[in-house]
Amino acid sequence: MTEILPDTIRRLYTDPAEYIDSDHPSVVAYARAAAPDGVSEREKASLLYKAVRDGIRYNPYVNMRTAETFRASSVLAAGVGYCVGKASLYAAVCRVHGIPARAGFADVRNHLTTEKLRASMGTDLFTWHGYTEVYVDGAWRKATPTFNATLCEKVGVKPLDFDGHGDALLHPFDGEGRTYMQYVNDRGTYHDVPAKFLMREMARDYANMQGEDLSGRDMEKEAAGA
Repeated sequence: MTEILPDTIRRLYTDPAEYIDSDHPSVVAYARAAAPDGVSEREKASLLYKAVRDGIRYNPYVNMRTAETFRASSVLAAGVGYCVGKASLYAAVCRVHGIPARAGFADVRNHLTTEKLRASMGTDLFTWHGYTEVYVDGAWRKATPTFNATLCEKVGVKPLDFDGHGDALLHPFDGEGRTYMQYVNDRGTYHDVPAKFLMREMARDYANMQGEDLSGRDMEKEAAGA
């Protein structure tokens, strides 16, 4: 069903925000390089998705106590990020091209992970998992640019593709067809990443990790058995 966005709502999801900082010069340059102006919004959404999915490596061992972990330009500069940071960057590059985009959150179980990460977390429930919603062809589409293709290869799942039309949520099955992902709770969507709130939530939900030295830990190396 086609939904017409009023101009005030459209501006809310296309204007720069504090964390979805689509006016940052590096974000603008990245977005322009990843998707040419002469293609459709659907094609742009797909090209930008792949640029963020594979151009920024997924690593959950980021510092959840700093707001820069959630800021699009900072994630781009680092070249690595976790789900929320990558969702923020994808929303930002879409906004550069005038595509309405917002941050979405859900609690998920059986996340693409490693035994070491589960042990550090003390749970297999990932709260406030971040994804992006983009408004293309008259409807909001869900897209999850979290897991880069090289990481997916190491853990035996296909990379999650987004064609700019059908929703691209997390892998429901692993490479052997077994149930893999479960959405437990929908947390809704936001025009910007609620970073300060998430910092408090992460400290509360993953207290086990707060005292660990996470420096030097890398999800992709762990997945490869390094």
